[in-house]
Amino acid sequence: MAAAQEKKAQTMQFVLEKVRADKQLFVAENMELTEAEADLFWPVYTKYQDELFLLRARTIGLIDAYAKAYGQMDNDKAKALLDELMTIESLGPKLRAAFLPQFQEALPNIKVLRYYQIENKINSALMYQFAAKIPVIKYK
Repeated sequence: MAAAQEKKAQTMQFVLEKVRADKQLFVAENMELTEAEADLFWPVYTKYQDELFLLRARTIGLIDAYAKAYGQMDNDKAKALLDELMTIESLGPKLRAAFLPQFQEALPNIKVLRYYQIENKINSALMYQFAAKIPVIKYK
């Protein structure tokens, strides 16, 4: 059993690393960075992605909690889910705002705006995929 869980964890780690690499390639292809800009941008990008990953992991945790509670939802469970949802949704803008000065030090504002647009498009596509698979809660 432990070996199967370890293999599953390794597979998931590989998938996550591939997704991160694919995303970085997509960003690189769309940012049109000079070499000097790239030298300043990528370290900030990496730190931001690490923080964003933690936020996305929290979102996955919320989805898992929703799935577990779905069949026996009550007001207390719904409140806990709502509280976590509001917290997660409030952290996204705070994270973007916290990193904005660092991105602005690395890039001209027009390229920072472009990067934030790219992130927004990626996040929108991800949220659409989640929404398409998550059923609306049943009300008794």
